[in-house]
Amino acid sequence: MNRTKITLISTTLICMGLLAFALYLQLVEKMLPCPLCVMQRYAFVAIAISCLIALALPRALHRIGFGLGLVSALSGIGIAGYHLWILAHPAVSCGIDPLETGLNKIFLAEALPVLFKADGLCDTPYPPIFGLSIPAWAMIWFVIFALVLGVTFFAKKKARELFGKGH
Repeated sequence: MNRTKITLISTTLICMGLLAFALYLQLVEKMLPCPLCVMQRYAFVAIAISCLIALALPRALHRIGFGLGLVSALSGIGIAGYHLWILAHPAVSCGIDPLETGLNKIFLAEALPVLFKADGLCDTPYPPIFGLSIPAWAMIWFVIFALVLGVTFFAKKKARELFGKGH
């Protein structure tokens, strides 16, 4: 198996594992997801689906999946960053707002409410996991995915420019 497929499969499996852990926190530890948590879940799903798309496409079109995954990871960085900002400024909260109402009306929130329904508040101080908040961990993973997908996306382009299409 080549490095590209390993990268795509690993990224997909890690995203699915992170979503499974989010469900554990929600269902077992009773940590309700806020609108920003749900948006981060969507970003992880988008990264995984992008990697699966890349796996399904011919090798020459893998960059489409890497590009979509990179955009999803960068979006996740923005969402997690905003969530961290809210946690650092407790006077500001996303609270129950139009964002939550809109998110909960999306098809996936209605079809899979256990995964995509926002019920919590963004400024709820849940206990840290290994010293970091949940959005901090999400940020770390989004940065890792952005780096891996970005390097792979741009490395493939550079290799083609250096060696031609046949290599």
